[in-house]
Order: sequence, then structure tokens, then C-alpha cells
Amino acid sequence: MKLSPLNQRRLALFRKNARGFWSLWIFIGLFGLSLFAPLIANDRPLVASYKGEILWPLWNEYDERKFGGFLANTNFRDPTNADEINANGWMIWPLIHYSFNTVNYELPTPAPSRPAYLMTRDEACAKYPLKAQDEACIAGNMNWLGTDDQGRDLIARLLYGFRISVAFGLILTVVSSVIGIAAGAVQGYFGGWTDLLMQRFIDIWQSVPTLYLLIILSAFIQPNFWLLLFILTLFSWTHLVHLIRAEFLRARNFEYVRAAKALGLGDAKIMYRHVLPNAVVSAVTFMPFIVAGSVTVLTALDYLGFGLPPGSPSLGELVSQAKNNLQAPWLGLSIFFLSSLMLTLLIFIGEAARDALDPRKTFT
Repeated sequence: MKLSPLNQRRLALFRKNARGFWSLWIFIGLFGLSLFAPLIANDRPLVASYKGEILWPLWNEYDERKFGGFLANTNFRDPTNADEINANGWMIWPLIHYSFNTVNYELPTPAPSRPAYLMTRDEACAKYPLKAQDEACIAGNMNWLGTDDQGRDLIARLLYGFRISVAFGLILTVVSSVIGIAAGAVQGYFGGWTDLLMQRFIDIWQSVPTLYLLIILSAFIQPNFWLLLFILTLFSWTHLVHLIRAEFLRARNFEYVRAAKALGLGDAKIMYRHVLPNAVVSAVTFMPFIVAGSVTVLTALDYLGFGLPPGSPSLGELVSQAKNNLQAPWLGLSIFFLSSLMLTLLIFIGEAARDALDPRKTFT
């Protein structure tokens, strides 16, 4: 699809902002990498061969009796099972041999165990399961950033937690922005009593304490990803209403809008075809900041214990663990670095988008 000259100019301005342009690509790369988290960090092999049969443990459950055991599900990290499979075939493991909920019961030090790079090789390798001759197998079983206070690998927790946080922020931003833009468009275009009544409703709606509501709900039901998304959407859609309302109030008296009305074009078509494309430009500049705010809200709720269910890969839970385990600085440093990087990239993207869509720069 060929871009209009105006959009080509905006894209050129965005590319000219090297900080924002590269931040966008880094953020896309990190989020894209996190989408394949099960292929990067998992406690099951990607593919295995046993007595000539190809197995797919990542997608299928296998009875341990198949490998001489007695359990219903196979633990491929168990040295007995691993030795049996390796003696009669092979296994291809992910880069990290832990999922977000995998507990390492063979830690060389009590949990939270310090990172592998702070240990000697003999200390780190002596007690890890799946002891093998090849260095790749040993390296894959090391907790390179250490573990949390329950013995779970920190890299896996960060990888899965980053995926959930960004996905939550993006979905919340898109859904709430669509609702907010629609509400602001109706207010600004029709004005009068419609605008007045909706303004008063929004003032009342914004005064509802979201945190108290979540605390009350958590006493009756366990919040999950979709419930949190629904509740926060109910109170987040107001972010863009005032901005879009102002844009429609300004644009509804423009000559091209009056001409469209005179030609008999319906209000819905005028709003969608003629006013909305100009008004939504202002909204786009705020969206990266809304994503950053949404991620921060989820992290704060998880930290307070009103977010995702216990055991979920949560950045907020890692913040809480870092506070409770000051003797394990790798917890705080890891979550600080990841959160700072994520929010900084989003802010840089937002600044670049704001400059690219600024009319004073677009038309100079």
C-alpha cells in the first residue's frame, strides 16, 4: 500500500529520530522473542527420539511407563528418564531447561540461589540434574541469573513475565483507546446536552476507586488475566476522551465538514471518514505512554497481591521477592533492569511518534 506524501513525511521524521526508531525495533524484537518463550525456556525437550519413535514432549504428554517408570506424566528432567532416553535415542532441549514454574530441587545453595556466574564451574555443575558429558547440557541446566525464593529460574520468570506484561498492556491500550475515541468523538461532534451529560458521567466514573474495587473483588474471586483486563478497561477508557473530544469540537465547524453535511452525508460517515483521521493523530502520540502506564499498573497490582494468580510469571511478584530478599541483590537488579529497559523503550517510541506527528515539524 502506497503511503500519502503526508504519511511519508511523518515516517521520514520518525526514522530521523534514531533513538525512537531503534527503540521501536528493539522493543519489537524483545516482545517477538518473548512470544516464543516456550521454545526458549522449558522443562521439556523440543523433540526427542526413543527407540526409533519421534516424540514431541512440548505439545504432548507421555506416560512415564513408556520409559520404564510408573508415573502418569513423564518428568524429562529426571536423571533416570533422561538416561533411559539418551541410551535409546536423543533429546533436543531449549536453550534454557526451565519453564516459569519449574522448581530446581538440586540447587547448590539454598533458594534464592545466586547466579551461575557467581559460582565456580565445579560448584554449579556438581548438583544440577541431567548430568551429561557435553557442556551444552550442563550449561542449559545452570541458573544463569539465579533463582527466586522458590527455586524457580529467574531468566524464565523474566521472559514469561515480560510477555504477559507487554501483552496485557497492548491489549488494554487498544481496547480502552477504541472505547475512549468513540466516546470522545460522540461528545465533541454532537456537543450540547450529549456532551454535557457524558462529561458529568465521566467525572463520576473517574471518581470510582479502582484499587478498592479490586480488593473487594479479590475477596470473592481469584483475579486472572482476563478479569483484570476487563476491570481495568472499564476504568481506563477515559484517558483519551478529553483529547478526542477537543479535536472533534474544533473540527466540526471546519468548512469541509459543513460541506459534507450540505451534500447530505450522514453524521457517522462524516465522523469516520473526515474528522476521525485527523483527530486520531493526536491519540496515537499518547498510546506508547498508555502502554507504559498499563504495564506499570499490572506490575503494581501483582506487587500488592491483587493481580495475577499466585505462581503466574509476574514482574510485580519479582519486585515483591526482591524486597523480601535483600540478601539476594540479583533479584532486584534483574527486575529493575528489565522494567527500566521496557519503560524507557516505550517512552522513546512515544516521543518519536509525537515529534513525527507534530504539524509544526511535518509542514516545515
